[in-house]
Amino acid sequence: MLDTFNDRWALITGASSGIGAEFASQLAGRGMHLILAARRRDRMTELATDLNTRHGTRCHVVTIDLAEPESGQVLHEEIRRLGVDVELLVNNAGVGLIGQLETTSPEDVRKMLNLNLLTLTDLTYRFLPEMLSRGHGAIVNVSSQAAFQPVAFMGAYAASKSFILHFSEALWAEARSRGVTVMALCPGVTRTDFFDHAGAPGWLEKHSSQTPARVVKVALKSLEKRRQYVVPGWGNYLMTLLVRLATRRTAVNESKRYFRPPREKNKAASGR
Repeated sequence: MLDTFNDRWALITGASSGIGAEFASQLAGRGMHLILAARRRDRMTELATDLNTRHGTRCHVVTIDLAEPESGQVLHEEIRRLGVDVELLVNNAGVGLIGQLETTSPEDVRKMLNLNLLTLTDLTYRFLPEMLSRGHGAIVNVSSQAAFQPVAFMGAYAASKSFILHFSEALWAEARSRGVTVMALCPGVTRTDFFDHAGAPGWLEKHSSQTPARVVKVALKSLEKRRQYVVPGWGNYLMTLLVRLATRRTAVNESKRYFRPPREKNKAASGR
């Protein structure tokens, strides 16, 4: 499958840093041209210049807040104006929110769900029919290891990632016989600024993690095999199996040990 990506176009949301920027780098190395979509134009412009210099990649930068309700439609129309077919859609843009119930802003939760759920779903339903009509293409929806269980102190975030996993698996079953793969990528702790902005600064330094480069490398190998989902790292994968063996009460109570936040105002996080 990945051989067919050469000289074709990928759309990557949340492309200004972390896993999104790493997808851009590795796909450019495979000969793809890129549409980069996120809020931070300066970072995307710098990335686009670097990828063009190193790989001759054509990049189109779209500055957009994908948490806005109509952003999926706006982005789709922008790409139609470009006149290119999106062979690979990487729905990476997402935010996290960790905190006590009493200090959690309903507005922050709404914005998170708009981005994590509604925009991802909207973009999938806009681009997937086009891929099916051509008989080829792929979508990677970035979920999380948190998708496999309820997680205390980040309940809405974990639930949103569970939606992404189940949604992607269902579409995988529908689309696989028609030449299109839909895959959920479920990384564990990854070395990005996710936790610092999500309301748990310094959390990353206290736990083992993977690099974005490793996560994306595993994702692309799994996409080549047309898998329905992948959890990078054997330890992370085993954890997703263990929570299935435990009672649901045990699983969610155990999660309290990891994400009990300090009593301070929550912040939304750009990242996985």
